[in-house]
Amino acid sequence: MKVFISWSGERSKNTAEVIKKFLKQVIQASEPWMSSDIDKGKRWNQEITKQLEESKVGIICLNKENIEENWILFEAGALSKMSIESHVCTFLLDIDYQDIESPLSDFQNTKFDKEDILKLLYTLNTVLEKTGERSLDPETLKDAFITYWPKLEEELQTIIKEKPSKNEPKKRSQKEIEIKL
Repeated sequence: MKVFISWSGERSKNTAEVIKKFLKQVIQASEPWMSSDIDKGKRWNQEITKQLEESKVGIICLNKENIEENWILFEAGALSKMSIESHVCTFLLDIDYQDIESPLSDFQNTKFDKEDILKLLYTLNTVLEKTGERSLDPETLKDAFITYWPKLEEELQTIIKEKPSKNEPKKRSQKEIEIKL
């Protein structure tokens, strides 16, 4: 099963690379893909379109710098329109739910938290099962997760400590959040 990993900006790219490696280790039947996988000489826009069309799941790597980036919004929208069965999973590295505005706030967010990431893996595994591909039984998945979690946590903590490449976006007021709810 193809998993499209969307990123924008250096820290988001680093996050995407860490998640890609982690997915390959924990759910071997997954085929995580990110735009940096495009071979030199290929037409990048055609390749991204092809991957978006073939992916049942997308993971959108969000952080303080990129929550309003056009490419993030474009790829999330494209993934959500591919099929009623598609899953758009936002991954929040150093931001909270209330920092996310629509349309990204419309999706079930995954925060950088052990239990939340395990729930994300269960979702990916369920999609694998529904598509008839080789999924893992829940205990095996949990064991693999426990094995690789410490390395994922360490690598993501390192990324959080990296200096952002641009200013943080404006925080939404409590009133703005309540109006959206």
